[in-house]
Amino acid sequence: MKTEIKRDYYLEQLIKRKGNGLIKVVTGVRRCGKSFLLRNLFKNHLIQDGVEEDHIIEMAFDLFDHIEFRDPKIFYPWAKKQIKDTKNYYFLLDEVQMLGEFVSVLNGLADKENCDVYVTGSNARFLSKDIATEFGGRGDEIHMYPLSFSEFMTVYSGNRYDGWNEYITYGGIPLVVLADTDEQKMTLLDNLFKETYIRDIVTRNKIRNVGEMETLLDILSSAIGSLTNPNKLQRTFKSVNKSKITATTITKYIEYLEDSFLIEEAKRYDIKGKSYIGTPLKYYFMDMGLRNARINFRQMEVTHSMENVIYNELRKRGYNVDVGNLSITEHGKNGRPVKKQLEVDFICNKGSKKYYIQSAYMLETEEKISQEIRPFLKIGDSFKKIVITSNTPIPFYSDEGILIMNVYDFLLNPDSLEL
Repeated sequence: MKTEIKRDYYLEQLIKRKGNGLIKVVTGVRRCGKSFLLRNLFKNHLIQDGVEEDHIIEMAFDLFDHIEFRDPKIFYPWAKKQIKDTKNYYFLLDEVQMLGEFVSVLNGLADKENCDVYVTGSNARFLSKDIATEFGGRGDEIHMYPLSFSEFMTVYSGNRYDGWNEYITYGGIPLVVLADTDEQKMTLLDNLFKETYIRDIVTRNKIRNVGEMETLLDILSSAIGSLTNPNKLQRTFKSVNKSKITATTITKYIEYLEDSFLIEEAKRYDIKGKSYIGTPLKYYFMDMGLRNARINFRQMEVTHSMENVIYNELRKRGYNVDVGNLSITEHGKNGRPVKKQLEVDFICNKGSKKYYIQSAYMLETEEKISQEIRPFLKIGDSFKKIVITSNTPIPFYSDEGILIMNVYDFLLNPDSLEL
């Protein structure tokens, strides 16, 4: 029997949106579990909720068996024929970006009083932009990530420490997580990148110089958690590869990678000036396994890996996440004022909630603790400040009122920031 990984958080998001009159669009990187969520977990929920199976209309546009239905003039009449009474019908449409004129078709279905429409898609520019514009306010996006650490641990048989090492090495793509051996996991990740992600990006964007884009991907993989920008990347290309690639081309390639949900940018925010700085900024990978596959499982710095995992967890919990920059002036040894730049790893915002977070793999000494909390003490507001580490046994508050917790408590407790 195949292992079923619960995706309760996302299932609940779909259940909460049932019958809201909007087109529910599940987006996310390929192979993160969107199809399984929609056509297994959500479908099973509908059946258990009393919906008759002939009132659940499924279509996977990426299957060869359904290739003719990519033509809207064939699919739309067929879809209307499935509606035979006034009861509610649930349309579960997979990889809908392959359907021609999909915006008009989905709006047409959603306009019918007894039709509830749910779709998946793998392209940010093709779907997310349309949700906000062409759907005319009728799109409702649920963004799905690969397995979080807490989801991963529901199918991992060992302890959380061994699970953590496995997770930051091979990531959370369900297909990879369920593979039996390390060799199988590595092969799957390598093949996924070459045969699915790279091919998809190249075909969709008609890229001619595939080598340049792959080199950029390798550079970004080696530099997670580091500040960079297209001009800096261009200089790297020139010095290492003797390449004449332009910053404009690099910017386009980065957009393609973001549109495929492989990477995400975190902008820098001036905490005192309350404004965005622009470049340089940071890029994080949506899955550590995919990132590690790009660098052949070398450069396994646990500090940067932990920072990347924390970023993804915060985004999955619905926070807007920026990198904090703090300009301060201190007196130097000669008594003269010296300007310094301090960094806060993450500023997280959701509604009225705001948190400042530092990722510090080890807090071995009082000096290291002082170094990590120093930016917090210079901020001067009352929002909660947190240091996440790997070697703190239980969460505690420092004398300065700063919460210090270990990464396992943070990841495994969805309410950890409220401790």
